[in-house]
Amino acid sequence: MSLSFDPDRLPLPLGHFIGDRLIADAGQIRLQRPSDGKAYADCPVASAAVVDEAVATAKAALRTTRWGGVRPRERTKVLQRWADLIEAEAVPLAQLEALSSTRPVGHLIDGDIAVTAEQIRFFAEFADKEGGDLVPTDDGHLGMIMTEPYGVVGAITPWNFPLSMAAWKLAPALAAGNAVVLKPSEMTPFSTVYLAQLAVRAGIPAGLINIVLGDGPTTGTAITGHPDIAKVSFTGSTRAGSAIMANIARTGVKPMTLELGGKSPQLVFADADLTLAAGAIARGILSNAGQACVAGSRLIVESSVAEPLVAAIVAQMGAVRPGPTWVETTDYSPIISAVQRDRIDALVNAALARSAVCLTGGAALPGDGYFYAPTLLAGVDQSSPAVLEEIFGPVLTVQTFDSEEEALALADHPTYGLAAGLFTRDLSRALRLTRRIQAGTVWVNRYSRSRDHILPTGGYKRSGIGKDLGRDAFLANRKSKSVLISL
Repeated sequence: MSLSFDPDRLPLPLGHFIGDRLIADAGQIRLQRPSDGKAYADCPVASAAVVDEAVATAKAALRTTRWGGVRPRERTKVLQRWADLIEAEAVPLAQLEALSSTRPVGHLIDGDIAVTAEQIRFFAEFADKEGGDLVPTDDGHLGMIMTEPYGVVGAITPWNFPLSMAAWKLAPALAAGNAVVLKPSEMTPFSTVYLAQLAVRAGIPAGLINIVLGDGPTTGTAITGHPDIAKVSFTGSTRAGSAIMANIARTGVKPMTLELGGKSPQLVFADADLTLAAGAIARGILSNAGQACVAGSRLIVESSVAEPLVAAIVAQMGAVRPGPTWVETTDYSPIISAVQRDRIDALVNAALARSAVCLTGGAALPGDGYFYAPTLLAGVDQSSPAVLEEIFGPVLTVQTFDSEEEALALADHPTYGLAAGLFTRDLSRALRLTRRIQAGTVWVNRYSRSRDHILPTGGYKRSGIGKDLGRDAFLANRKSKSVLISL
């Protein structure tokens, strides 16, 4: 069966999803498809009153279902049923995701949607396996650390991987016994709404997942500053993360998890497998057209092997197949919007004005939609805009080194520390440099996440606070209480 579809005939779940029903609201944001630029729907902007309704619904659901206090294995079972239904409904989910986002439909069934189901199952199994601890005290006392859910968690997800990012937020929060009010990006709202509808169909009590559509200044601000939201989780830009921190500080104090921007280096030594490295580096910047927080956008290569490695990467950049996201054979994504495409182009031109040399690409692709050519820039230094700025597009810079210390100095970024890649056959060097690279994730002889969801993700410096995925994400959705009993 072909996954390709007609984008003009796809029904959309228009509205907020609160409790167990869609709630219509006036559309205020005109949505355009990245693949052809065509306007296709209007996204509502949830007011503070709509957010109040969603939060009140979540609180009532927690109270009436006792979700946080039920036998943990019951939470596990219902979350697993949700994952099963996601797999069963993979085709409509993939079509809704592909319509408005940058994700080609052919990448979604075995990629994003399968990963979404896996992540939900992964966190479901934590529900009855992580609890409090007995701690050592003297013989006259019993010391315990108890954990309990926060209550209502507020979540905001980005547009680049709508479904899997929603699972990052929803799955650990629900497994830990919380309810969630989530705002997807206003540019890619519909697959997340359908995901929540599937949750209710799977048996997750209505009201534990509430999806409110809208923008950051109105809806996002109402969520992060809401007095009845006890914890906030956000994935997005560093600038937006800073605004969320400021809003929380203005309205109170609450814990937060922020997975923010990156400008990730990829270090390649002369002893590396260059064929393996070229493939991993190309995928690290071409996947989703570089629109990923962990995109490996800075190639730092030992001088003696720079020429053949760069040539291999340029060849792979030239082999991409741009096309509409609703065509199954498309393997290269559009940029999310004309504004973002033009920003990418402006940063490339700013780098070229400062002596950068364009080895391939360097311009928007002709035709419909918001496509940008895979681009490789040489002749850059640490002050170049292409090195300093998170471009969030298919733009790779290349710099060379002749010693480990020089490589580390080039890899270090004044702002970001989200991820890094390291290619070498020398195990001692790999371990030595992994300790010194300032990044929350280091991949050695690869550049991508695996499906080992036990590995947390999160950054150093201004790339974030706290962790998504792994045990860390589950524990971040529960608060601890110290108990000391005198015997």
